[in-house]
Amino acid sequence: MSRAWTMTSFGDGYRALVIGASGALGTAFCEQLKQDPRCAGVRALGRHTVPALDLEQPETIASAAAELAAEAPYQLIVHAAGLLHRDRIKPEKSLSTIEPQALQAVFQVNALGPAMVLRHFLPLLEPRGAMAILSAKVGSIGDNRLGGWYAYRASKAALNMLVKTAAIELARTRPQVRLLSLHPGTVVSGLSQPFSGAANARPADIAAAQLLTVIDQLTPADSGYFYSYDGERLPW
Repeated sequence: MSRAWTMTSFGDGYRALVIGASGALGTAFCEQLKQDPRCAGVRALGRHTVPALDLEQPETIASAAAELAAEAPYQLIVHAAGLLHRDRIKPEKSLSTIEPQALQAVFQVNALGPAMVLRHFLPLLEPRGAMAILSAKVGSIGDNRLGGWYAYRASKAALNMLVKTAAIELARTRPQVRLLSLHPGTVVSGLSQPFSGAANARPADIAAAQLLTVIDQLTPADSGYFYSYDGERLPW
């Protein structure tokens, strides 16, 4: 019989919070954590939970955090929400297709909303805990070889800067916290489905387990950096 999957860096009875829990990866994170015998509970947050958290309604971020403060601290917080496309929003292939409304919506979900999540939810994190924010390798300026996808690339680059800056501040007051930006790779989901890379996508449960393993293996010295699902540190 195979040994139960478990995270080791939080000890027994750790508690987790998953933001963006209705998406493919968010759901998979919740399921993986519920299977860990060391995890005492998983709180799922999203647009349709109670309390609700909608990144496009910033007031719900603050109110959800205030409501969950009584449950705090959490040892692990995972932010798994993001926006690449939806009705009338598609990744841009050229400058001529950039539209201000789409740019604003993508930045709201991928950068501005997460900035408020950092502000309101980091205080709910245990002083030796970990918070991981899902970014994307296409947000790496150093790795950008193909161009295109202006809003998504730029919003994820902004997200990475927010994580890096918050990690520097945290290191002064809570030096044992791990604040991480993570690239999940291509995952079977509504986000990846329309694109050519979807043929090589991994199931969400496998991707979630890989990302949780990376979080578990990293240390406070790794806080404020950008990592792939296989543990590789990525360039900014």
